[in-house]
Amino acid sequence: MIKTVLFDLGGVIINIDRDRSVNAFENLGLKDASSYLDCYKQKGFFLELEDGRLDAGGFCSELSRLCGKTITCEQASQAWLSIITEVPLERLSFLKVLRKQYRVCLLSNTNPFIMDWAANPDFCGTGSSLYKFFDHLFLSYRMQCVKPDPVIFEKVLATLNDKPGEILFIDDGPANIKAGQDLGMLTYMPVNGTNWIPDVQKILANSVTNRNRSE
Repeated sequence: MIKTVLFDLGGVIINIDRDRSVNAFENLGLKDASSYLDCYKQKGFFLELEDGRLDAGGFCSELSRLCGKTITCEQASQAWLSIITEVPLERLSFLKVLRKQYRVCLLSNTNPFIMDWAANPDFCGTGSSLYKFFDHLFLSYRMQCVKPDPVIFEKVLATLNDKPGEILFIDDGPANIKAGQDLGMLTYMPVNGTNWIPDVQKILANSVTNRNRSE
């Protein structure tokens, strides 16, 4: 029986375009920005930001060094946030509906720049921050590990005290989905920018039907 629905952020809750952020960092002077920035797991000092080894100030210092000029945290923030193309309100509304029956959590490879934006009370134009839509947020830079490392999933399971088979994990990254499956989680991999709500509703409905048949 599914007790918890565990969502990724970028590519699932919000729509993203990696190339926009790559272009923004290159415009700041970072050569080969595409070698650092990935849709699913970053590399180099971008990864160090997402796994908590670097804070926002440390990231800006390294970015400035590589660009050969001072890059402010505001400029770095704008470059990071350019990856976001849309916050579909119907998905946030769906989260509210889900929370009436399930524990709804977030598991994201993310960083302080993105989460400062998400913590804004009006990040989606409705007067609510991202935090208002979830029962718990598992954030890589705070947990000091990233998907698809099994360690981050084990920390999630320990916090939730759920069995893997009681979790529906929704993520757009193939490696992340495989990691969840290897632990025994139910999984669904949507495509960035598509309406995945009907598919998730069907998975949850089938779970209830299967449970009723087994009782």
